[in-house]
Amino acid sequence: MFEQQNIERAHQALELARERVLSLQDMVEVGAGGTHQARYEREIIYDSISTRLSSLDIGHSSLVFGRLDWNEETGGDQLYVGRVAVWDENQEPVTIDWRAPAAEAFYRATLGDPMNLKLRRHFATRGCELLGVEDEYFGQASGNGHGALVGEATLRASLEAGRSGRLTDAAATIQAEQDAIIRSPLPGVLVVQGGPGTGKTVAALHRAAYLLYTHRFPLEGQGMLVLGPNRLFLTYIEQVLPSLGEAGVEVSLLADLLPSVRVRGLDEPAVARVKGDLRMEQVLRRALRDRQRRLRSDLVVGFGLRRLRLTVADSAAIIRAARKRFRTHNRARRFVEDNVYERLAQSAIRLGASAPDATSLREQLHATTELRETLEWMWPVLTPAHLLHDLLGSKALLGSAASSVLAPQEAELLYRARSAHASEVIWKAEDAPLLDEALELLGPRPAHKQADAIRSYGHIVVDEAQDLSPMQLKMIGRRSLNGSMTVVGDIAQATSAWGHDSWDSVVAPFRSKAQPRFEELTIGYRLPESIMDVATRVLQEAVPGLQPPRSVRSGGVSPRFVRVDGSASVDNGSIDNGSASVDHSTCLAHGVVAEAKAELTQLASGNLAVICHAQQVANISAAFRSAGVEHGLVYERGLESQVTIVPVELVKGLEVDIAIVVEPADICEKLPKGLQALYVAITRATQRLVVVHARALPEPLARNSGYSNIQERTNEWPITRRT
Repeated sequence: MFEQQNIERAHQALELARERVLSLQDMVEVGAGGTHQARYEREIIYDSISTRLSSLDIGHSSLVFGRLDWNEETGGDQLYVGRVAVWDENQEPVTIDWRAPAAEAFYRATLGDPMNLKLRRHFATRGCELLGVEDEYFGQASGNGHGALVGEATLRASLEAGRSGRLTDAAATIQAEQDAIIRSPLPGVLVVQGGPGTGKTVAALHRAAYLLYTHRFPLEGQGMLVLGPNRLFLTYIEQVLPSLGEAGVEVSLLADLLPSVRVRGLDEPAVARVKGDLRMEQVLRRALRDRQRRLRSDLVVGFGLRRLRLTVADSAAIIRAARKRFRTHNRARRFVEDNVYERLAQSAIRLGASAPDATSLREQLHATTELRETLEWMWPVLTPAHLLHDLLGSKALLGSAASSVLAPQEAELLYRARSAHASEVIWKAEDAPLLDEALELLGPRPAHKQADAIRSYGHIVVDEAQDLSPMQLKMIGRRSLNGSMTVVGDIAQATSAWGHDSWDSVVAPFRSKAQPRFEELTIGYRLPESIMDVATRVLQEAVPGLQPPRSVRSGGVSPRFVRVDGSASVDNGSIDNGSASVDHSTCLAHGVVAEAKAELTQLASGNLAVICHAQQVANISAAFRSAGVEHGLVYERGLESQVTIVPVELVKGLEVDIAIVVEPADICEKLPKGLQALYVAITRATQRLVVVHARALPEPLARNSGYSNIQERTNEWPITRRT
């Protein structure tokens, strides 16, 4: 009853804080006759009001989730830890912010190092309602806080709750090794290696919130950027930072950082491998030099009674001077124009006449076809899209730029048919760093300095960094204002064409004065031990020598391996394809549907994901529709449906209650790093894992000796047509 009253008091103080902030608006009302200074001050205060209101808007989240009781030697005070700090009407603290230095003991205190604590109390709440209390005592042998976990009962309840399809904040259940990463110093590059379910994404996002709280100045002005691997992942994490009171963080894909281009889809692995190579820097540089050209023949233009001439040698000298003087291409355009008109004016002297004024010459000739064509030939104003579109759409330009840099077969992979106009091109994700490199070489266009500028940030958080190509990493490094970054991922889950084998190659493109700091998350929270055992077998084969995380969830439901055998014929009227037989993929799809139905009967709340190779999505979706099972496609609705079909290429970083992994052999054979992709697939489930297959299982899953907790059974599915 006492703690219930304190929680209600905290919520009342939160509402009082909101009312105080709103009352500030009355202090800065300015009528129509207000001064410019008054209006300026009003805008500043309104901005502060908006920021503060955002931090106080916690939605349906719990405000208070813990209490700290200090021992008598340090005063014996009590502090309540909450999502935000609030004060009562006398300006006495009711709760402290979870990011405050005083709250560190809530996450870090242990029996060996109690940090002056006597008691740590965890609250389980729903809004203002107190549901339960968990106490951890320090300095007493009878305490129940002796384990490696902080607030173990509260944590386990959170882990076993049904998934909502969106990642939620974990301010109430952050563990000690995560908190060490969250509160790590700002400067330099922090690399965080974490296996499946270790909470690396949660730690990275909470670190972003912590850094903004601790280093509000200068980070609020410099900006903070969070980069994810795909749009689905951004949707999955989008609620975390706002729920922590930090709505001003830019959460983005790499392609979103480029102005005025459309990006959709991925290149084939072989093409992605070439585009991600740092040799593409030299290819683009040479492609740009190919667009800085001397004339093929002298330019002769009429000016009154005189014939003015720009020789081939003159044009070559102008090009050399522009290259030497200017770092970026577009900035040199004015210099080239000025020199062209100057050389034309001087040519009159060679003919024995007085030189016309270069300014008047420009005014009279700049609109003529001859001069426009000459300048566009010698030194065109280019956008990144124009440069790359022209390069990739011309075998001649590719051959010139890539000669002696790329192998002929690599250059051939880059070629694609031209669109009518560069603005109509829909680029691939792997084109983004090439466009960015082109922007670096070109610089802003004249009169577009602000629109074409490359934005930099005070701190950048990069998730799933193990899959980024060197060109993508260089693009990220270009946006770092001072080398401050948090880079997280798992080398074991490197599945892209450029998947890295070590973190050294990931951080190599980043420029930083200090050596990168490396941290590892070793405790797995998401996966039950029974699923982690299966995943470990795959990991040992995929990345020998890499240690899996240690699961804190002992036991768990044993994974099931279900073999679909299409040789039987049991007509239940569920298949109608207009033929007397059903092909392999359709038979497999209906096997998946049957397993999904069986699992849904045991799923009171939460979600189920069918994880398969992208080529199987259509067949499985058709089978669900035929069976009348509601489902969603992940690239249309995210994980909002209870049943969602997810291509294995998009499942990284997500978590679900039940995962049905389809045909592991296809995943292993059809993806660049197939075993690692399989490792990703089987480590998504928090409750149960089912593997449905018709082909032989990959060797790590086929070895059953010593894994008696793994069940395998055979289901036979009908192959006769419905009558």
